[in-house]
Amino acid sequence: MTFLPQDGFPLAEIPGAYAAEIGDTVAVRADTDALTWTTLHRASNRIARGLIEAAAVTGRIVTLLLPNSTDLILAVFACYKAGATPQVLSPRMKPAELNAILDLCDPAVVVTEPGGDVSGRADVMTVDGLAAGQLADNLDAPIAPSWKAPTSGGSTGRPKVILSGRAAVTSGFDPDMWGIEPGQQALITAPLHHNAPFVTALSTLFLGGSVTLLTRFDAERTLAAIDEYNVSWVYLVPTMMRRITALPDEVRERYALSSLRSVWHCAEPCPAWLKRKWITWLGPERIWELYGGTEAEAGCTLRGDEWLDHPGSVGQVTWGEMKLLDADGAEITQPNVSGEIYMRVTPGSDPTYRYIGAEPTLQDGWSSLGDMGQFDADGYLYLLDRRSDMITVGGVNVYPAEIEAALVEHEQVLTAIVIGLPDTDTGNRLHAIVHTQPGAGVTADGIRAFLDGRLSRYKLPKTIELVHDSLRDASGKVRRSELRAQRITEPSR
Repeated sequence: MTFLPQDGFPLAEIPGAYAAEIGDTVAVRADTDALTWTTLHRASNRIARGLIEAAAVTGRIVTLLLPNSTDLILAVFACYKAGATPQVLSPRMKPAELNAILDLCDPAVVVTEPGGDVSGRADVMTVDGLAAGQLADNLDAPIAPSWKAPTSGGSTGRPKVILSGRAAVTSGFDPDMWGIEPGQQALITAPLHHNAPFVTALSTLFLGGSVTLLTRFDAERTLAAIDEYNVSWVYLVPTMMRRITALPDEVRERYALSSLRSVWHCAEPCPAWLKRKWITWLGPERIWELYGGTEAEAGCTLRGDEWLDHPGSVGQVTWGEMKLLDADGAEITQPNVSGEIYMRVTPGSDPTYRYIGAEPTLQDGWSSLGDMGQFDADGYLYLLDRRSDMITVGGVNVYPAEIEAALVEHEQVLTAIVIGLPDTDTGNRLHAIVHTQPGAGVTADGIRAFLDGRLSRYKLPKTIELVHDSLRDASGKVRRSELRAQRITEPSR
């Protein structure tokens, strides 16, 4: 492969460029479906023509209500070829939340699976319906003003669209940030309606690599796919890492994983015991962590050997700039003192995003995502919690993330969420919702005993609730406000 796009190369031209050079190579696979670069190029041309015929899509958002699939990748590149910005949403999203997002972004077209229900809209199409009867020859594609438009509901449930500040052209920023190299074999285990899986899958394709998409996560299938397709780069979240670790030793030992060079995780805190197990199993040089918002103004990366020297850290700032401010807005310069994390792009750089439906929290040109943290003397960042999640108990501020981190150190705890419920004595009481597998044999008393000695007494949950269903919604978010509201209306909790 001799073609590699320089910065600023139109994303619409990526499939055609690789089709001309490595046309028979698989670009993307999902389950039993696979697309070569030639098929991807020609089929996305048809869909793009269908989009243009269906509506005035150029310069607008096209919403893709599609699961991980070859159709989703076709639709993304069809958007670029039609001059539109793709916005991938979960097809399992609740109608109220979906409609709120669609009202915000006013998409030109909504693309769904056959039988997809988007009530009250006349602009709903399917991939096959868009492609039907269209020509596969090349288009003269305009460049969309943004290359992606992910969404965030946040803990309040009020959605916002995070429109990328980069037009639909290539940039070395994302591949460099994620350590993605040209021609790489990547395995994406999470849905592309999340920003990190979308960015890493597309960045792999922009550099002529091949992407394997899991249509649903399966721990052993993940290991099998690495060996089957000689995967060198994998995206995981800690919940998936935990499930892979939980496989019997004899199952994990069936897979050589010799092609694997990088395992990246982000999106949620990784328990220290779990991180150590992965470092011991695969070696510290293969385990990577990233911290940063979808806004991408600044962020940190961390390799396993650095983590061993700074356990619990999310790394040093590797792009953009970060600082900590105290409650009065003064900058914190001494190490090991907590404050709110503020970020900005490197001075002189273009803006990385703009919101639709929200305004950033700004202070003198620096913005905050609401995270609290502290730096050590070596400049490594440690996350504490979200500012908005802080609970005041008897006049003392408690950050749930510290308690949740202690809870997930228990190897039978999959996820834990700590909320504040009304208490006549202390104003709030700490209530832990703990997700375990059915039959795990975990009890509330056992959890209490496990926490004893790990946390100060005032941080111990007063009540513990065991559940066997995921605490995350279809978009992968934890809706603390909803969890709290449900339990306030159930006085037995």
